Amino acid sequence: MSLHIHTPLIESRSMTLAAGPTVWLKLDALQPCGSFKLRGVGHACEVHHARGARHFVSSSGGNAGLAVAYAGRKLGVPVTVVVPETTSDRAKELLRLEDAKVVVHGSSWQEANELAQTLVGADDAFIHPFDDPLLWTGHASLVDEVAAAGIKPDAVVLSVGGGGLLSGVVEGLKRNGWDDVPVLAVETEGAASLHAAVQAGHSVELERIASVATSLGAKRVADQALVCVREHPVQSVLVTDRAALEACERFLSDHRVLVEPACGAALALAYAPGKLAGYQNVLVVVCGGATATLGQIQDWLKQVD
Repeated sequence: MSLHIHTPLIESRSMTLAAGPTVWLKLDALQPCGSFKLRGVGHACEVHHARGARHFVSSSGGNAGLAVAYAGRKLGVPVTVVVPETTSDRAKELLRLEDAKVVVHGSSWQEANELAQTLVGADDAFIHPFDDPLLWTGHASLVDEVAAAGIKPDAVVLSVGGGGLLSGVVEGLKRNGWDDVPVLAVETEGAASLHAAVQAGHSVELERIASVATSLGAKRVADQALVCVREHPVQSVLVTDRAALEACERFLSDHRVLVEPACGAALALAYAPGKLAGYQNVLVVVCGGATATLGQIQDWLKQVD
C-alpha cells in the first residue's frame, strides 16, 4: 500500500463557466500532508527504506519537507529537515507535528540544502525536494489515476517550481500513451525559472525570487524539466502574484479548499477568460500547499500591485 492516497477527480463548474472548456480538478491538496509532494516523496522514501535507510534528510521549508516528515513517521524512520531562515513559524510547527527534527540554516533553500547534504551519513537517505527520478515516477501516479477514471484531457495545467511535478506528469502522460496531450506550465512572474530557461535554451539561475509564491521559488529549474520541454509539448505561461492570490480566494469560495499561491498560479489560468480557448477538456492539477493561511493570502493581496 502506498503512502499517498487516490485523490478525487471532479469537474469544476465555476472554472468551466469562466474558462470555456470543461475543467477537471485533480485534488491533490487533499493528500494527508497537504500537497502532491507525497506521491513522489512517499515513493522515494519507500524505496530507500526497503534498501535499509535508517534516517531521512531533506531540505525544504515547505511541502516537500512535510511530505518527507509524514512518510518518515509512517515508515518509522526518523527525519531531519533543514529549512532556511525565511521559513514560516507555521511550516516549522507542521514539521514538528510530524515528529521531524527541524534545523534552521541560511537565508535561502540553496544554503539550507548545502547543510543538509553534510548531514547525510552512511545509513541515511537524502530526499531531494524535486530533482530525483524516484520523485518523478511517484508523481506520475497522478496521471495513472486520471487515466483509470476514463478521462483523457486535451491539456494539463500545472504549476512549476523546481520542475518535479512537471517531470512526473510528463512521465505519466508518456506511460499512458498520452504523448499528444500538451502541458501548460504556469509560474508567477517573480519565480519563473522554467520560463527563463526556455527563453535561454538552457538552465538559468534567477538572481532572486520576487514572488509571494515561495513554493515556486527554485532559482534554477531541474534539468529534467528542460528535457520535458524538448521531448513533449510544454507551453510556459506566466501569471501575476495578484492573479495567483485572487485565484486562491476564489477557489476557497468555489470548492472549500485552501491552497497556497504556488498552486493558485495554475488555478489563475483556469479562471482567466479565454486563456484555455481551443481546448475541450482541461485537467488542472490542484497541487495544494499546507503552509498558507487565509489571513496570509489576504495580507499579501494588500501588498501586491
